[in-house]
Amino acid sequence: MNGLKCLIIAGILVMAGCTSKQAEAPKEMPPQEVGVVMVTAEDLPVVTELPGRIDAVRIAQVRARATGILLKRNFDEGADVKEGDVLFQIDPAQLQSSLESAKANMAKADAVLKQVQVRADRFKELVEANAVSKQEFDDTQATALQAAAEVQSAKAALDMATLNLGYTEVTAPISGRIGAALVTEGALVSQAEATQLAVISQLDPIYFDFTQSSAAVLKLRRHVEEGQFQSIAPGEIKVNLILEDGTTYAHPGKLVFSGITVDPTTNMITLRAEVPNPDHVLLP
Repeated sequence: MNGLKCLIIAGILVMAGCTSKQAEAPKEMPPQEVGVVMVTAEDLPVVTELPGRIDAVRIAQVRARATGILLKRNFDEGADVKEGDVLFQIDPAQLQSSLESAKANMAKADAVLKQVQVRADRFKELVEANAVSKQEFDDTQATALQAAAEVQSAKAALDMATLNLGYTEVTAPISGRIGAALVTEGALVSQAEATQLAVISQLDPIYFDFTQSSAAVLKLRRHVEEGQFQSIAPGEIKVNLILEDGTTYAHPGKLVFSGITVDPTTNMITLRAEVPNPDHVLLP
């Protein structure tokens, strides 16, 4: 009996030991969550910052085309003007007198031509009837041709006098913003010297002129040839302006011109962009 009890106690101990080892076994960890990122290919722009300056698209110098005393200025300095607006008035008295004289000469030449033409027509009938000599008829025809030439000369002088009188009203050759008047009322302006009266600048759109090194341009072309960069037409290259205060100008422009020569002193190439300027924020 004692031997059987010992065997049973030993079995219980073995089972107890097994139960203890199973309790100490580590538990399995749940699988960790893994994030997935989808990668897609897209084009990235090549951005280059370059300094430059603003230039007007067109600049027109308003000059006198008639000689006389400046009577009146018809615009506000720094204002916007339209093509054809009358900017200055030059005294027309002298040119008006020249026009009246040209009209009188035209009327005189026309009257002489009519008189000679009537005589020539009469002599044509008389020469056919042998009532006048052929020489007299030829002289009459020559006089008629000379009178016709005088009429043409008088007409040309009349047209010139009319044109010169029109120049006493100085008009704007282009639309844009006009600067300060360079002469004042009472000043004598001259056609011969083409006195400059004012300057008009077209501000919308406006040009942004800048330069880039020839080495950078060559490197960019090499990347395009190797297929690293995609070639873009000049009109499709966007240009964004960063103003002096660090802000970005609201209206992007486009590249319209690239120089074909390199400045030998700076090794730079000139480029030009056209930028909208509806509010006239950008000034030359």
